Amino acid sequence: MKSDSSTSAAALGGLLGPVRGSESERVSPAPSAAAAVLLEEAADLLVVHLDFGKALQTCELACRNLARDSVSEEPAGTSLEVKCSLCVVGIQALAEMDRWQEVLSWVLQYYQVPEKLPPKVLELCILLYSKMQKPRAMLDVVRGWLQDLDNQRLPEYQALVELYLQQILLPLGCFSEAEELVVGSAVFTEEQQLSALKVISTARQQQTHKRSDSEEVQKLSQEGCSSHKFLSLLILLRRLRDFAVNHFFSLPFKKSLLAALILCFLVLRFDRASPFSLPFLYKLAQIFHRLREAVFSHLYQFL
Repeated sequence: MKSDSSTSAAALGGLLGPVRGSESERVSPAPSAAAAVLLEEAADLLVVHLDFGKALQTCELACRNLARDSVSEEPAGTSLEVKCSLCVVGIQALAEMDRWQEVLSWVLQYYQVPEKLPPKVLELCILLYSKMQKPRAMLDVVRGWLQDLDNQRLPEYQALVELYLQQILLPLGCFSEAEELVVGSAVFTEEQQLSALKVISTARQQQTHKRSDSEEVQKLSQEGCSSHKFLSLLILLRRLRDFAVNHFFSLPFKKSLLAALILCFLVLRFDRASPFSLPFLYKLAQIFHRLREAVFSHLYQFL
């Protein structure tokens, strides 16, 4: 999934602001200070130099350093914020290299369980997989994250619930789960619940209409297939008719007709007064007359 540098910069502008905006964070105590320096380097490689592979490697190095030095006495919030920003840059780098399928597993190797994912990282993963039309990959991850009690106290919780509804549940047709989530969640007001339930109902109706249209198209396709088979049968019968007519006028029939005429002439020539010649000739003439009527009346029907 390639994009220009301006798009990458816009995507990272809001996500990396708190980390890159303060000069005091660059001189904060180790190990987050070293990780912050690597974060700056990774962001420059991603946005300025468009070296996505090197940016990803830099993020991985910084995350490993943070994991190794996690026993430091520095405030945990600083380290977690730097780690989150590193993951944001890493996700963007993977997406730019068209390796978006690896994003979820890559992130989870640094957070172990989905419930520990930062809201910003989870939001980016939802949007990415939804854009690539693979929202099912995030279904269990987001479901587990939303059920965690600690996450339910976060200020970003409601926004993620709404994103979960719009980008995952509704596209997948999980309407019952969506309704249960809206009714059972305490983050929505009564008005917001009614609005969300209306959106869910509309999405359900649209899917029902699409399913009906699909069944109708399939039915018409089957009818068209039956018509095609009937047409093929008619063509086959016509070919058989043409073959019969052609065979009727084939060379063996002409030879037989010529032989009969020669035999008739011989009978008339050698024994014109024979009592057997007249009935024989009369019957032969009747046969030729019937053959002529049958053949030519059959041909006139197709002219």
